[in-house]
Amino acid sequence: MTKPPRKPSKPLLGDADALLHSRPHRRRDPNQPNLPLDPMPDRIEPCLALLKARPPKGDDWVYEIKWDGYRLSVHIDPTGIRILTRGGHDWTHRFPAIKQAALWLPVGTAILDGEAVVLDEQGRPDFGLLQQSLGGRGGKKMSSDAIFMAFDLLYFDGHDLRKSELDVRRHLLEDLVPAGGQGDIRLSEEIEADGDQLLASACEHGLEGIIAKRRDSPYRSGRLGDWVKIKRILSDSFVIVGYERSTVARAGIGRLLLAARKGMKLVYVGGVGTGFNERNAYELRQKLDRLITSTPAAVVDRKGAIFVKPELIAEIEYRGWTDDGKLRHASYKGLREEQDNAGVSEIE
Repeated sequence: MTKPPRKPSKPLLGDADALLHSRPHRRRDPNQPNLPLDPMPDRIEPCLALLKARPPKGDDWVYEIKWDGYRLSVHIDPTGIRILTRGGHDWTHRFPAIKQAALWLPVGTAILDGEAVVLDEQGRPDFGLLQQSLGGRGGKKMSSDAIFMAFDLLYFDGHDLRKSELDVRRHLLEDLVPAGGQGDIRLSEEIEADGDQLLASACEHGLEGIIAKRRDSPYRSGRLGDWVKIKRILSDSFVIVGYERSTVARAGIGRLLLAARKGMKLVYVGGVGTGFNERNAYELRQKLDRLITSTPAAVVDRKGAIFVKPELIAEIEYRGWTDDGKLRHASYKGLREEQDNAGVSEIE
């Protein structure tokens, strides 16, 4: 949406200082075709960022802060607002403040891509606070604390923008959601900076990392490399395939046993025994005990391991990989929502 031109300070004058008038419009030829409009997609698979160790270089790339929350798309049309998760589940009722803010946007039809986050007292996104506001994994609560950080515009006033370059989509988005706003829908602003310096600054401020995007890229669903994520601390989603009991740890969980995907199989990548608090450990133990099985989903050489069906996906922070393919210094962050459709880490 482009801004209307400013009114001139005085009327336009002709040679004889007479006011100029536009020519009268001719009646429209009924045989002339209407400007075609693109049908509004019911759902768009998101463009996903590829994890890299260092920021890409060059003028072809622009940067944003990486937001630690739930990926959502906000659909606006005359029939109402729909807020969909990455997996396509309708969570409109769970984000009433974002829904109301979408109703106020000056647009007839649009699809916004972004992230729902809850900010801490320092203004940083906190994934744990977001989960708490929604009642934990599997909870049914509505979150009035969550805000929507919009970073792309996929459909706008009858036109599908996915084939347009990122710069074009961002220009329209910035007119729709101005920078610096403090509402429940805000703009994830592009930052002109050196990638390494921006990553260092993000680390200093306790942020998760940064995102780099190709300026000239269309919007392509999937993890194809047009978007790249660089994290302060590595984190990814892993399948819980079992656990070990403890007599001293909270809720009796000493260690979660984790697996990543390798082709069509799950491969054991080590365990995690830190990051739990009393509340989430108790809830986690209840979920795990309902999934106990005698058939391990991955080969795990751990005595005393209790195996579970591979239905729970945990978000794990870690510092790297050992030579034998296990996670280093892993810490549990929380369970991913089934509706979030979190991708499980894949290894070569």
